[in-house]
Order: sequence, then C-alpha cells, then structure tokens
Amino acid sequence: MKHLIGLLLGTEEDWPAAFETVLRRLGPIRGVGEFDVERITIEPFDLRDRPRHDLVIDRLAYWYYHPREWLKKVAMMDDVYLLNSPFTFQSMEKHAAYCAMIRLGLKVPDTVLVPYKNPPDNARYAYTAARYNRPFDLDRVAESIGYPLFMKPYDGGAWRGVSLVRSPEELHAAYDASGEMLMHLQQAVDGYDAFARSLSIGAETMVMRFRPAEPMHARYAVDHAFLSPAVGEEVVTIGRLVNAFFRWEFNSCETLVKGTDVHPIDYANACPDVALTSLHYYFPWAIKALVRWSVFCVATARRPRLDLDTREYFAVTGSYGERLAAYRRLADEYFETERYQEFCATHLRHLDDIVLEWVAGPDFDRLLVDTVTATYPARERDRFVSHFRGLLGMWVKDSG
Repeated sequence: MKHLIGLLLGTEEDWPAAFETVLRRLGPIRGVGEFDVERITIEPFDLRDRPRHDLVIDRLAYWYYHPREWLKKVAMMDDVYLLNSPFTFQSMEKHAAYCAMIRLGLKVPDTVLVPYKNPPDNARYAYTAARYNRPFDLDRVAESIGYPLFMKPYDGGAWRGVSLVRSPEELHAAYDASGEMLMHLQQAVDGYDAFARSLSIGAETMVMRFRPAEPMHARYAVDHAFLSPAVGEEVVTIGRLVNAFFRWEFNSCETLVKGTDVHPIDYANACPDVALTSLHYYFPWAIKALVRWSVFCVATARRPRLDLDTREYFAVTGSYGERLAAYRRLADEYFETERYQEFCATHLRHLDDIVLEWVAGPDFDRLLVDTVTATYPARERDRFVSHFRGLLGMWVKDSG
C-alpha cells in the first residue's frame, strides 16, 4: 500500500527538504507499506473532492485562510490526519491556552488582559466605547501584579511586541507603543534558574535549555543536565498536557524554572521553530520524530480527534502532583504512547542509522551550506558554516 504525506508550507526550505530526504530513504516498511511526500499547492477545491493525502503537516494555515478551510474540509469529511488541528487555531492566540492551563492548576504567572490602547478600526467602535467601555487605571493594574512584569500581545509570536516593564514610565511607554495590539500584562518570574523550551512532536518531547537574550543561532544550548530529573519530567508532562488538551501534535512550550516550581509562560505555537540554523544539534532528532510520528499515524490509521473532551481534564482533582500524574495518563492515552513506542521499535529501528549516515554525509552538508547561504549575509557565511558543522559533528559523535 502506498501512503502520501503532504507538506503545506510557507517560506521554509531546510526542514521540509530534510523530511523529504529521510522519508524517502526509509523505503518500504514490511507489513505497513510505502511512503512518499509532496508539497501541497493552493488552488480551488470542490468540497466533495476526495483528497490523495493520508496526513498533512501544516505550517501555513495559521495565517493563510484558504488552505485553512481546505484542511478543515479534509479532516472533517475525509479523516485526513493533520499536524496541527485548524479547529483550535483560535486557542493558539495564547489567551485561551492561559485560561485552560490556569483552570487545570498549572503555575501560570498572574496575567491580566487590558483593553486596546488604540481602538480597532471599526465604524461602530465610537458608539460602543462611549456606552460600554469603562475607564481603567493602568498603573493600578500593574501594581496589583507587581514589577517587574511583561507586556505582550495576547496573540504574540516570535517575540513580537514583548516588553519587560520595570517601572510606571516603562509601563506607559510600552502601552503607548502597543497601538492596536491587544495586550496581556503578566507577572515576571524574577530570578528564575532555568528557561526551558520543549519541542513536542506527537508522543516525543525534547527539552532544551533556551537563552532568549542570545542571537537565534545560539539560543538553544547543548546542555543535557540543566534540569533535575524530576523537574525535567514535569516540563515534559506540561508540554504533553497542553498538546493533548488542544489536539496539537507539533508544538513548543516555554517554561521558567525557579527552585522546584515550573511556570509555563508560552505554549501555543502553530509553527514551532524547527529551523536547522536554530536547532542545530537537535535538528536531526526533530526530523526523526516528525518522520516517526507521521509514519505511525498513517500506518495505524490513527483518526483525527476534532472534539476536545475538556471535561476529562477539568474533572481531575487532588494535589498538584496527583493532578500532573493524571494529566500525563490522559496525554499518554491520547498520543497512544505505548503503542507508538512499540511501533517504532518494531518497524522503524533502522531510522536512527539512516539519519546518522545522512547527517554525517555530503548530502546533509549541502543542505547545511544552502541554508546558511539563504539565511546569512555573505560576510558571515563561512563562520556560520563552521559553527553549525561543529555542532552537527558533535551530534554525529554522540549518536555514533
């Protein structure tokens, strides 16, 4: 049996090329079938058309509405499996995700949504505002949270519009600059010990030490012991909980660790970072995990879950530790973790060797050079080629 995976893409080239290469090198899998991949084009579609794809990895529909509606159609009418669900995109504006995780008892910092600084461009706004908008004291709101705090868009991404606010003067400057963006004020976790960004793909999670003040190529530090085992497991559980709750299967989660407390601060990313020049050492893992999860979903005829079953999660009670354990069980049930691990051990044992041989060889090096050439100015390319070759060479050594 032949299975087709579709890639719905925007401007990315590095990881899609890597995914295509690894999937095709995988070859036919005995008892499962043969897999191929293609990039999806955007064109008119009949709502009764039968799609050719078994699974689609989407990186475009979060902002491009035409392919979003095609995804909704093929999921609802044809059971095409999607990474991620277009039905919960509105939750990926982060506000709904904060609300859900606060209700589930996670240690989300105190957060307040404030009205627009500048009104939305709508002819009805003046009448509505005059009749219903209540004046508010921005300083009083900030004081109730406490300085330092962050002002950030409720639908933010890529650090757009994020400001660290340490005083009333900085507060008003940031609010004035927000314009028509709708903003959260969120308590800062001052003096945190570690910043973790965990990338989850299906039933797998990689927790990485993140350094947001560094340039993009240096933000992910190669550090395998920056969290204690217990805290690391809690970070994994939080990421899996978020993803299972919202049916997200390709997502990243940011948490701040202070002492033994884990504070999730950002965990709704329709297009999580998987760039070669960002992940470097961790890039091969990401490609392997994406191939494994895609093949598993198609080969086992895993069906998309369009309903969220939130009551299952809201019904959980007990101490914080007991609730985390229950959430982990619910997440593992959703991701079929045991079945996934058994499938990988039975059918995909050779994938590690395939990726190791590829990353150590000339084809991957060409991808690396092409990616650096497309990303950096000419004067910096030699330095970054050497930089990333060194990090990927370390991965090859560690994996060999």
